[in-house]
Amino acid sequence: MKIGIDRMAFATTDQYIELTELAEKRGVDPNKYTIGIGQDRQAVVPPTQDIVTLGARAAKKLLTPDVTRRLSTIIVATESGIDNSKASAIYIKHLLGLDDYIRAVELKEACYSGTAAIQFARGLVALNSQETVLVIAADIARYGLNTPGEVTQGAGAVAMLISADPHVLAIEPTSVSYSRDLMDFWRPLYATEAIVDGKYSTGVYVDFFKNTLTRYLQRTGRRLDDFAGIAFHLPFTKMGKKGLEGVLQDRDDAVANRLRDQLTASQVYCRQVGNLYTGSLYLGLMSLLQNGQVKPGDRLGLFSYGSGAEGEFYSGIVQPAFAENLSDVKEDLADRHRVSIDEYEQLFNSQLGMQTADVQFDLQNDDAPFVLAGQKDHQRIYQRR
Repeated sequence: MKIGIDRMAFATTDQYIELTELAEKRGVDPNKYTIGIGQDRQAVVPPTQDIVTLGARAAKKLLTPDVTRRLSTIIVATESGIDNSKASAIYIKHLLGLDDYIRAVELKEACYSGTAAIQFARGLVALNSQETVLVIAADIARYGLNTPGEVTQGAGAVAMLISADPHVLAIEPTSVSYSRDLMDFWRPLYATEAIVDGKYSTGVYVDFFKNTLTRYLQRTGRRLDDFAGIAFHLPFTKMGKKGLEGVLQDRDDAVANRLRDQLTASQVYCRQVGNLYTGSLYLGLMSLLQNGQVKPGDRLGLFSYGSGAEGEFYSGIVQPAFAENLSDVKEDLADRHRVSIDEYEQLFNSQLGMQTADVQFDLQNDDAPFVLAGQKDHQRIYQRR
């Protein structure tokens, strides 16, 4: 029985900044951001949006009466949780108006947990092939204003339906996971911004890719030329290039150049949005499927990484109807409007964060289908338009 990704959809905020403008404001050569980091634009998050509203917005694009009838579980993968106890999946289920007889949980392991959610969902579908599992990878990457990590911020959500007989990607049985207790990136419970050792984290990422890929090839007997392309976790697009080149080295043959070209195709959307943490790999996959040279029957590799640290390499076969079962990311990105750096800084500092006071946000400037209206009696208040 084939099990895998049946449909995919993406959502981000309606605002962005140009990173060349941010570079000018910070007194940095723009090439450091656009070439050195590999980013062009970054999603800006108004206080009326969070992982719940973004996750619900992405998931709504996938729901039909038939999907809703077969839905058994919602798994939200995030490292931007809004409560230390209550799962964000509960809020999303309510906003989407779904049946109460649905399992709803949240997973955490830095940027890796989106992949864990997919693997867990595959197990649920294997137990009952009539069920569909909704996996949502939603995050808001925050490092602080005028910090070294500021250029690698971002926000968005990727929603995926995991089912039997999938229309996008049939996931193959062999996967290799690898985990070690490392401190390359973390966010203590008292902090709203992450702490990161960037150079160390990049080295760990490359090592984890090499380790998982090598073991995968050993276990399957496959070679790099068996892949039409490889999708990477892309906290910033240059990271994927470092991972791929760490394996290819000085190769200049047809296979190596094909993988490089496909990597470029997978980076298109991430360059426009920034870091999605748990969703970055899967936005990269959508970008590869919509911008790369991909056809039904192709084998794609997927490398997932989460700091702290955990990595996984697995593969899937592209299905005949993949193109019709992806939301139109180009349209989503074209629909946004640009804000100034001053506006971005004001919005960044207006987030609900960890304050305990009651808050009521002005909703007039947010036309999104789901919004965070504020906080009352320590409870977040959401509205469905």
